[in-house]
Amino acid sequence: MTRHILFSLCFCGWLAAQDYDLLIRNGRILDGAGNPWFAADIGVKAGRIQAIGKLSAAGAARTIDATGKFIAPGFIDLHSHSDSDLGSVERRTNIGMVAQGITTSVVNQDGRSPDWPIAGQRTGYETRGIGNNAILLVGHGTVRQKAMGSRVRQKATDADLAAMRALVEEGMKDGAWGISAGLEYFPGLDSDTRELASLVSVLRSYSGVYISHERSEGRDPMWKTASDPSPSVSLLDAVLETIEIGRQTGVPVVCSHIKAKGAHYWGSSHAAVRLIQQAREEGVPVYADQYPYETSGSDGNTVLMPLWAIADPGRTVAGQLDRSAGAFRNAKENLEARLADPETAARIRSDIVHEIERRGGASRIVVNGFSDSRYTGKTLDFIARDQKLSPVDAVVWMQRTGLDGVPGGARMRGFSISEDDIVHFMRQEFTATSTDGSMQMGHPRSYGSYPRKIRRFVLERGAISLPFAIRSSTSLPAQILGLKERGLIREGFWADLVIFDLDTIRDRANFEEPELLPEGISHVFVNGAAVVDQGKPTRATPGKVLTPAKDGRR
Repeated sequence: MTRHILFSLCFCGWLAAQDYDLLIRNGRILDGAGNPWFAADIGVKAGRIQAIGKLSAAGAARTIDATGKFIAPGFIDLHSHSDSDLGSVERRTNIGMVAQGITTSVVNQDGRSPDWPIAGQRTGYETRGIGNNAILLVGHGTVRQKAMGSRVRQKATDADLAAMRALVEEGMKDGAWGISAGLEYFPGLDSDTRELASLVSVLRSYSGVYISHERSEGRDPMWKTASDPSPSVSLLDAVLETIEIGRQTGVPVVCSHIKAKGAHYWGSSHAAVRLIQQAREEGVPVYADQYPYETSGSDGNTVLMPLWAIADPGRTVAGQLDRSAGAFRNAKENLEARLADPETAARIRSDIVHEIERRGGASRIVVNGFSDSRYTGKTLDFIARDQKLSPVDAVVWMQRTGLDGVPGGARMRGFSISEDDIVHFMRQEFTATSTDGSMQMGHPRSYGSYPRKIRRFVLERGAISLPFAIRSSTSLPAQILGLKERGLIREGFWADLVIFDLDTIRDRANFEEPELLPEGISHVFVNGAAVVDQGKPTRATPGKVLTPAKDGRR
């Protein structure tokens, strides 16, 4: 009898020691809903949060002491280009994203679905394994290209719309969460609101979402020059189109990586925000997402010389200027020939003025590579003053004397976005956080967006509170997507968790070293498994391809 009692006590004690797979003690929990932190322990079992509270009597296979640290839900990146990383055997662990706390990436953005059908992409991810969770979208541009073929530069007919709607239906049945569009890019730029509303209306029965890289992010689209007579579209026009699609369809719509681009357009965040607020007051489900940097992806390829002025004659692809390197082999000679005509020279100068302003002004355009190494790292303003030229003449001089075969004669980055506009968009309750990044992009946002938001805008500027920042990165994108059991720290939810030290969290990636991992994030868990452990990526692949049927509120 005594031996039996002792065995029972030992067996029960062993059970108590293994209540959970993971026990996180003494953390300051930010639940993701915007609430202030509270002190509690978290018990995780079978990939889910089983208990939140005082768990001092519990045991676990692993225990982490989070004293003095914050615990947040895993970050949900509403606009990610991780599709190519997750699809690669070498990069599928998605280290740049998970290291900054991203546990779910929403991919196939800007109208591009890299694989078709979507089922093939999903199967590939699931077979190879992925580092964090993935949510797939149907790319509008991909669908348009498949349905219209050689007529893709034309307006869609009723037959085209029917074909595209069928493809959207196919994608949604294969597990997509909605449609992405890239309306500033080919082939999306040739679509119209009628086409988009027709396709987005398919999402109603699937509770899907429409995420749009809109037609313009400043005074006019990135493809437009000052001398181009084509009708112009501004950021405000583009926001109104997104709102109209949401109004017509009732589907949640997102203004992607929202910004007010160009020195001549700074401050327009206030007008854009008011348009969105008014639409929301009228019941239109419109949102936005944003990355916290003053320079965009396209700013990294800044060319101040209009490409038409330096391209070889007749170089077009699908009716657009050929932007491949071969089109600019004779850039210097082509420029001289066109400057010889006074009317053409005036057009060139006008377009240069326009592009300088679009990229943030001469004092915010930085040269990263030039034939004279003295000017590497210097601004256009500095070079112009050093050469005793106007900024426009300095651009012409750089093309004439710069790197052969490089449009503009130099490699440049513009800082086209004002931090004041970033802050104004960020403070809105409808704005989610995103990266708009991939590990191959060469932009620090792919490695630092989320810690930068906390360090720069919560701690240094005090622009937003910490609970507000966490909500914009967790429960808000989950709400927009209709994602259940993620985005909040709740019992029964999946254990997508981030543990960070508020004193040390910061982004380290910059434009010289864009792949530096952040600091201050000690642990990241995806479905209960560590993908970052004691500050180091584990290269584990516990991610899942999330589907609306299983993981959404349909």
